[in-house]
Amino acid sequence: MAVKSKKTLLAAAVVLVAGLGAGAYRYWRAAPDASHLTLYGNVDIREVYAAFYDSGRIDHMLAQEGDAVHEGELIATLDQSRFADALATANGQAASQQQILAALLAGSRPEQIAQAKAQMDALEVVYQNDAANYNRYAALAPHGAATIQQRDDAQAAWLNAKQNYQAARQAYILAVKGPRAEDIAAAQAAYDAAKASAALAAQEYDDTKLYAPADGIIEERVQEPGDMTSPSAPVYVIALTNPLWVRAYVPESDLGRVRLGMTASISTDSYPGKTYRGWVGYISPTAEFTPKTVETPDLRAQLVYQLRVYACNAQGQLQLGMPATVSIGLAQPQTAGAARGADACGGANAPAT
Repeated sequence: MAVKSKKTLLAAAVVLVAGLGAGAYRYWRAAPDASHLTLYGNVDIREVYAAFYDSGRIDHMLAQEGDAVHEGELIATLDQSRFADALATANGQAASQQQILAALLAGSRPEQIAQAKAQMDALEVVYQNDAANYNRYAALAPHGAATIQQRDDAQAAWLNAKQNYQAARQAYILAVKGPRAEDIAAAQAAYDAAKASAALAAQEYDDTKLYAPADGIIEERVQEPGDMTSPSAPVYVIALTNPLWVRAYVPESDLGRVRLGMTASISTDSYPGKTYRGWVGYISPTAEFTPKTVETPDLRAQLVYQLRVYACNAQGQLQLGMPATVSIGLAQPQTAGAARGADACGGANAPAT
């Protein structure tokens, strides 16, 4: 009987200790930390779907998944043959129009003016001679010394020579004056249009090269050499390394304790003991229900506000979708948000350890 009592007392003691331990644990978990706010979320980044400006067959792909690329780096090319031919044709047409315009602007050459004057002078001599012949035949015909036919032939020759001389004289005047302003303007317009066509062809030729739009990491190589592509078909998916942030959710009850520009520390399970500097750069103005990715039975019905905690240079260690823990110190001065956030990276933009 004594042994049974001892066993009962021992069991009761164990239950009591366990109950006290569980209660202490629940109290410890429920006790709020007035100096820090801890939030949970996931690493988020922006993505770029890089595509060509024109349609064509892909010739070369110069980057692989996981490669780091820099803004302006060549990452793919199209087959350039037809674009090169179009560019050569457009350049030839522009050069031709340029020469036509140059000839009009230069005006008549001295040799052309001299030639026109010589022709005018020669036709003037013929005209004067035919006029004299006609006058003689016109004086002789009434007296029977010349026939009426001879007089009429002389008159016809004189009138024809007169017209030829007048035409040569006008040609000489035009040669001296040079091209009309309207002809020059038309040639200038044609040259400008040809230059624009050449510039467009050059741009289309350059568009056969795909450059990285920003610094980032190649997430996916969507197409391969030999594929036909178009501006609506991405060739690469590039994850931008800057900006990089943790998308977290703050309960409505804690919203008043968070301000834009507050510094924060970010940690992940992937790198235990390592934290990264960050700052609160965005707080959503509208509430939403706790997302399924972070909800717990206690939070399932609570309203939360999304915020973004921007991370300083994480040296490629923070990856898209990685779970992260954010700790925000609440005893921070009331400082301008943008300036306070920029100071979080300490100028060197390096992670804290």
